[in-house]
Amino acid sequence: MKSSMTKIVTHWDDYKPCEIPSDLSKTNYKQMKIKYKILSMVFVSTIGFNACDVVRLPETEITDQTYWRSENDLKMAANYLYTFLPGLPVTSDIWSDDAFAIGPNPISDGTRLAPATDESYNTPYLLIRAANNIIEKAPNALETGVNQSIVDNYLAEARFFRAWAYFELVKRYGDVPLILTTLAEKDEKLFAPADSRENVVNVIYEDLDFAIANLRTPSMLGAAGYGRIANTTAMAFKSRVALFEGTFSKYHKIGDANRHLNIALAAAKACMDSGEHDLFNSYFNLFQYAGEGRANRENILVKQYGLSLTESVLFHNVQRLLETGVANPTKALVDSYLMQDGLPIEKSPLYKKPTTILEDFNDRDLRMSATLFKKGDPYIGTLPTFNVPNLSFQRTGYANRRYANVTDWQNSRSFMDYTLIRYAEVLLNYAEAKFELEGTISDQELDITINRLRTRGGVTPLTRAFAAQHDLDLLQEIRRERRVELAMEGFRYWDLIRWKIAEIELPKDVLGNFYFRDEFGSAVTPDINQDNYIVLQRAANRRFDPDKDYLWPLPINELGLNPSLNQNPNW
Repeated sequence: MKSSMTKIVTHWDDYKPCEIPSDLSKTNYKQMKIKYKILSMVFVSTIGFNACDVVRLPETEITDQTYWRSENDLKMAANYLYTFLPGLPVTSDIWSDDAFAIGPNPISDGTRLAPATDESYNTPYLLIRAANNIIEKAPNALETGVNQSIVDNYLAEARFFRAWAYFELVKRYGDVPLILTTLAEKDEKLFAPADSRENVVNVIYEDLDFAIANLRTPSMLGAAGYGRIANTTAMAFKSRVALFEGTFSKYHKIGDANRHLNIALAAAKACMDSGEHDLFNSYFNLFQYAGEGRANRENILVKQYGLSLTESVLFHNVQRLLETGVANPTKALVDSYLMQDGLPIEKSPLYKKPTTILEDFNDRDLRMSATLFKKGDPYIGTLPTFNVPNLSFQRTGYANRRYANVTDWQNSRSFMDYTLIRYAEVLLNYAEAKFELEGTISDQELDITINRLRTRGGVTPLTRAFAAQHDLDLLQEIRRERRVELAMEGFRYWDLIRWKIAEIELPKDVLGNFYFRDEFGSAVTPDINQDNYIVLQRAANRRFDPDKDYLWPLPINELGLNPSLNQNPNW
């Protein structure tokens, strides 16, 4: 039996037509009435499908010779790649110290075992296969008169997505097989050993450089092209990849850290200098309908959903999932929010130990109340105004406020887009790369990065003199800023990994809110510690092995299918 990757290779090579699902030739965006949306239901679902389940068209209907002939053919083929973008809800924060679900998570507490199969390994290779197919076939359109720049644009989209997929693999598994062509069923490359992390990352950079050079700007895409990959998307993503590799290299003592950090700095600066992006005026509305569309220049890459109940080709139900506890903020995250004077709670004279749940929000960074529900916020259909977290589900005593909308809750479906890359991250990438390279950062550089985010959060700006006066570590403050700005967006676990501090942070007690018995009531009595804080999981039941857990285990089935692959150390 073949792996998922091998199944897709086998299927596509047997399938002589243009190697895209039959829905493609039948789909018409105008018929769907979803203008300006890239709809991931254009194609049949591809994640986890079996080759035998894919409907084949007779070769007399559509073939490679009749398909790859027009710009529309290229566009529709490229649209398939967008179906691989991850969607809501974001639950990976429960792998970290920022969130906890209803129960313990085996990645977070160190109890997981090597899996037999793993979509985190197989699905990126499905995307890589689809991208490689376009890279190989799109130039055929030149023979029918399609302009070179148009062909290059769709090649650039494909190469962006190939880079996206390989980064998902590298950050989990390290060395992985590097496949840059579509392969036949018995191709020997299917059984080749993994390529080095360095080689794979170099290909990622090459793909992103091609994308930067050949993709259109957001302004050129305009409203009609909103949601498609732009050149600044590739710049921003390159800064993400290079910052990850640079800091991973630095703290894990492998490779050339400065090379990657310089790439991160340059890519972030190029995005900043493009003039295409800026911060949105409301942090809360970044995760609401008000933050959607071209008017929000902070959005760099989004996963788009439908428009309404009558145009709901793709939707999610994230608020109800968050309400029932899939990702509850922890005390560790809440404590990281600064007071409005720019000082942490342990240093600020503004901080007073709260005597009620609501008092915890007093004089805090505004991003905290935009991220967590507090008493008086609009809530759900059966409870229009939020009171206190329900400890049966929101077990930390904190409730996640992202994507909250009463109407969506009542309809059990939401169409809010999920922003995968936003400009705030680019500013954070620049500031961190700068400090990691030089061991310092100027006030001017803080003003164009960190302090722009603090201003939106209502927090006093950070300067070198301010840090010295209050004995603050500038690097730690840059990291803190990243943590709160990107809270509950899936970054924290990977930051712990690249900074090599997961071994310090993850084995700690997982704590929630102070147990205000009169407010929480007696329906649920949580475990509490000597300081009366809710305990979700004690340190005695948590571990992180630095000799093993900084890389994920390869799926057992993949090792059986390809004897040349080696399991990651100590798995």
